[in-house]
This record gives sequence, structure tokens and C-alpha cells, in this order.
Amino acid sequence: MGFLSTLLSLCGFGVGVSSGLVVGYFLFIYFQPTDVKDPVIRPLVEHDSESLQKLLPEIPLWVKNPDYDRVDWLNKFLEYMWPYLDKAICKTAKNTAKPIIAEQTAKYNIESVEFETLTLGSLPPTLQGMKVYLTDEKELIMEPSIKWAANPNITVVVKAYGLKATVQAVDLQVFAAPRITLKPLVPSFPCFAKIFVSLMEKPHVDFGLKLLGADLMSIPGLYRFVQDIIKDQVASMYLWPKTHEVQILDPTKAMQRPVGILHVKVLRAVKLRKKDLLGASDPYVKLKLTESKLPSKKTTVKHKNLNPEWNQEFTMVIKDLESQVLELSVYDWEQIGKHEKMGMNVVPMKELTPDEPKVLTLTLLKSMDPNDVSNDKERGQIMVELTYKPFKEDDLTKDFQESGTVQKAPEGTPPGGGVLVVIVHEAQDVEGKHHTNPYARIIFRGEERKTKHIKKNRDPRWEEEFLFMLDEPPVNDRLHAEVLSTSSRIGLLHPKESLGYVDISLSDVVSNKRINEKFHLIDSKNGRIQIELEWREAS
Repeated sequence: MGFLSTLLSLCGFGVGVSSGLVVGYFLFIYFQPTDVKDPVIRPLVEHDSESLQKLLPEIPLWVKNPDYDRVDWLNKFLEYMWPYLDKAICKTAKNTAKPIIAEQTAKYNIESVEFETLTLGSLPPTLQGMKVYLTDEKELIMEPSIKWAANPNITVVVKAYGLKATVQAVDLQVFAAPRITLKPLVPSFPCFAKIFVSLMEKPHVDFGLKLLGADLMSIPGLYRFVQDIIKDQVASMYLWPKTHEVQILDPTKAMQRPVGILHVKVLRAVKLRKKDLLGASDPYVKLKLTESKLPSKKTTVKHKNLNPEWNQEFTMVIKDLESQVLELSVYDWEQIGKHEKMGMNVVPMKELTPDEPKVLTLTLLKSMDPNDVSNDKERGQIMVELTYKPFKEDDLTKDFQESGTVQKAPEGTPPGGGVLVVIVHEAQDVEGKHHTNPYARIIFRGEERKTKHIKKNRDPRWEEEFLFMLDEPPVNDRLHAEVLSTSSRIGLLHPKESLGYVDISLSDVVSNKRINEKFHLIDSKNGRIQIELEWREAS
């Protein structure tokens, strides 16, 4: 009897405790206190110092921190656009979740998981302020402070083992401080190639989760457990320095960076037309890639020769294999007067096979107009050998993913040689005595390159790139960069003046592969010029 009474007492205790917990839980959930009053809303000027101190965390960051900017206009934009953004975001979320749900349901033998309702509610996120960072790189960094107290209606129906359960998420609150980086900045709309998103601190996420009409988050201990899981999971994926990358444009196409090198060997021409009075011609060949700002390349002049042989080699930088075309024009040299064009032809770059030399015999035409009847006349032929050496695809991709790294020069570049890339970004605080219409001039090993002219601007921005093919690293060379101004008026008085210059040693560029600095201009009071230099050596 003693054993039986003990067993019955233990069973009664267990049943009583379990019943008490269940009854207490539902009483806690469904019975709310009646003495709760609505808060009294008063202006800030009527609060005492203690009350204001308690409210301090709720004050927007642009009030507390001067480096945060107000973004009321953006909040107003979100308010008007939110009904449409809500539908677009929910549609994207459904499409993204479908394959993930399908994979998990098959794994755990669940019949189905479906969204019964999915809406983020009528309250949009609020930006408390935004901090913007300016760097010397081609990027824009923004850090908004986001607070979102939403009233979503997200209902998920789960069916498994013949049972059906409905889970509803309500009363969502999210406080986050993301860092959004747009880079690289490119001259093609929308003017940036990628978006990088990371979180500067663990986000605060709070929500209610209802099952069978009861809020599961009210269970003691479960709320803190779920909070910690969410923070840890989000932090493992997006907490800085980890980032989430979204590609908008192909960086190699958007930046119009070089994709390879074209090696041209002008071999010979045959049966050229007689242009001189004595029955001969003085031919030379001019070569140019379309969509390139670089000057044309020329062969030597072969005097009094209708079947000249040159065997001269040239290298040219290709930026767009699909659209660029090599123009070959033969001219008759004249000591006095204009050189007469003897004929021309073109070779589209997309017709070349990478790393395979191709010998072409091109018939010289008057023009590339197919309806021009003058093209029927015999003008001779020209033979050229073309070889396209592309950059390695891995190096092209890596150049945009890793800051401070550059791609290799193409195969076929002379051993020890490479490509020196000079990017003239901008100048600041340049001012002339008589006029300020600045442009930049770059001189390297006797070659001169110029940027476009900008009228009446003390802070010009050019963003122009120049390439120099070299047979050896420029360890002992210096680059001369000068900002000049030309008068926009016709006259001989002060037509041009220097606004400052700088000579840059290239030894650091060769050793570090890349530098991007602002240099103080000599002979200028406060002038500076930002130049990016890259050395792409042969692989």
C-alpha cells in the first residue's frame, strides 16, 4: 500500500504541475490588465531633464551626431512608394523562398509549406539619419540608421503527417545599421557596377509568433533564445567585414577597361595606283582602332614604290572586342600639300581568334560605303598579320573584386615588360592668374597625352585613362603631370598658362603594382591632382 500511495502521489503531482502551467500560460496570454492607460504625449519643451535623458536613444542620429545627415525626403519617398514596394518585396521573397522550402520539405518529409498571407503592413522603415564617406577610390559608402516598427501579416501553413498548423508573424521591429557601398563607379547608367551590403553591428529583431492563437514568444526563455539565434545567424553572414554582394553591371564592360592587346604586323602592299606625275607613289599605312582616343600609328614612307614591303610591328590596346574595328588606310606622302588617300579597309576585332596569328589580304577600297561605285576600281591590296592576345579572365575578374590588385599584362608582352596605366581623376584648388580653363597633360618617355578641357572650373574632374606599352618596368622613370589653362578668347595675350605640375617617381608603382594618391602641384598655392597609376606586368 505504501508503494502504491507513493506512486499515485507522484502521478498527481505531475498532472497538477502540468495542468497548472498550461492554465497559467493561457491566463497570461488571454487576460490583459484593465488598468493600462494610454500614454500622455507632450512636446519636448515640457519634459524635465530626467525624462529627456530617457528619451535620448529615440532621438534621430542627425540631432545627436553632426556627421549624420537628415534624409526626410527619402523617408517621404518611402512613405509614398511603400504600397508598391511592399508588393514587390513580398513577390521577390516568395520566389526566393520557394526553392529553399521545396528542399527542406523533402528533407524532413513535410507535405507542404505555403504562405497563406504575406504583407509587410502599412508602416514603412524610417531612416534616422545617414552618414556618407568620401574616399579616393571609385566608390560611394553610405551608412544609414534604420528603424522599422512594422505591422506585418505573415501567415504560413505547414502540413505534415496529416496535420495542419498555422503560424503567424506579427509586430515586427528591426533596428539595424548597415553599410552600403556602391563600387566601382562607372560611366554607364546606373553609374555603379556592384552593391556591397554589410552590418556594422548585430541587428535588433523583435517579433511575435502566434501558434493556435497564442504568442509563442511569451514562453519564458524562448524569446531570448530566438533573439540570440537570429543575431548570430545574421552576424555570421553579413556582420562587417563580411558583405553581401549584388552585381548590377558587368564591371569589365561598364568600366571599359582593356580586354587585351592587338599585335599588328604590316607586311606589304601590291599593285598600288600611281599618284605621282612620274608614274609612282610614296605610300605609307595609317592604323587606328575605332572608339580609341589614342593617336593613329604610322609606318615608314616607301618612296617611289607601288609594291612596298614594310614588315613593321605595332601593338594596340583593345577595350571592346565586339564593337571595335581596326582601320587600315594607305596614303601617298606629299612633301608639300595634303597627303592623298589611296585606299582603305577594316577588320572587326570580333572576327579574330584569341592567341592565333591571322594573315589577311585586304582589297583597298575608296570607302566602306557598300553603295559607293568608286569601290569597283582597282586600288591594290594590303597584307597584314593580326594576333589578339586577351587578358586572362581570372585576372580581369580579380581586378574588380580585390582593391589594390591589378590584372596581368597579356601574353605576348615582351618578357619583363607590361602596361603602365595612368588614370587622371581630378584636380582641386587650381587657379590661374588670367583664366582657369584647366586640362591635364601627361608626359612619359617623350609621349604626350592630354585630357579634355573644362571651362571655368577650379576643381575639374576628368576621369580619363591613358596606357603606355613598355618593354621593361619603369623603375628609374618619372612621370610628368601638369595642369594647364588655355584662354577661351581669341587673342595673343596670355593664351596659355601653367597651373602647377608634379614629377612622379614610378619605382613605387612597380613595387606596389598600384598607387592612388593626391599630389601637391608645384608652382601652385593650394592645387592638388589625383592620379591613379597601375603597373600590369607580363604573366
